[in-house]
Amino acid sequence: MRVLMFGRGVIATIYGYAFHQAGHDVEFYVRPGRAVEYGPELHMELVDGRRSPLGRRTQHVFSTRLRESVDPGHGVDLIVLSVGHHRLREAAEYLAPRIGEATVLIFGNVWDEPLAAVAPLPADRVMFGFPQAGGGFGYDGVLRGALLRSVILGTGASSPGQRERHVRTMFEQAGLRVKSERDMRGWLWLHFASDAGMFSQALSSGGLANMIGDRRALREAFLTSRELLPVLQRRDVVLRRHAVASLPSRLPGLTATATAWATGRFPIAQASLAAHTDPHAAVARAVLEDTLATARRFDVATPRLERAVSEMPRG
Repeated sequence: MRVLMFGRGVIATIYGYAFHQAGHDVEFYVRPGRAVEYGPELHMELVDGRRSPLGRRTQHVFSTRLRESVDPGHGVDLIVLSVGHHRLREAAEYLAPRIGEATVLIFGNVWDEPLAAVAPLPADRVMFGFPQAGGGFGYDGVLRGALLRSVILGTGASSPGQRERHVRTMFEQAGLRVKSERDMRGWLWLHFASDAGMFSQALSSGGLANMIGDRRALREAFLTSRELLPVLQRRDVVLRRHAVASLPSRLPGLTATATAWATGRFPIAQASLAAHTDPHAAVARAVLEDTLATARRFDVATPRLERAVSEMPRG
């Protein structure tokens, strides 16, 4: 099948490579002028967990096919849109008149009502999912990251439609297990709250990379996330549906100990965080500011988050 990855960021590149390995025809859309900047090849060091839960460290040279425009007659079957939540609207507006017959997979963080966040994309063409990968680009241009063995896809019906079945099959062909999530809206918002806690603590720790193996820092992050549970409840998220996903917020001490041990021991966990050395990255700032704005709108007290945002440098 023909796949268009929107952008050539960490998530798009890792999963684009996995689709390419599975025999799919993969291209990357990049902004005008970026094709020359990026060049035709990308070097990648990947801790790949598809065959082992601990992950195997592999090195690749990936010949990426880049395009700087999208034509509605492109014949693409799947467009994977994985950008920061604060850029979803801009990306959706660009893609809406250009998607042709493709399915669009929104693959990452969402904080607004999901379909509203990607309007004007047609609802019957859109799926929501979440990657289980991470990493970053070094100063040398090498992508260093990790890929877990599963992905999460939202399902809106007891019997999946043709588009959903095709997307699930593509991930399975790439050696990934698909976990279905019926309440994708709630799952996305819970994950977003968790990210807010991690980014909040990263400001104090000097980056997510410095939180590897640090039980105290992880506990502080989970305590910040716990402040946001009332916000999720006010947004009609039924937390008991996500008992496992909400454990870090509900039991911060216990899960901090387990997470510190995992990040200190397993290469696949280390690789996901190690590249995040800038606590003031644009994505982190947007997550913290937008989460705090929602908490204020619902009049939910979040003193830890308030303090973190107030200490961020302006501009």
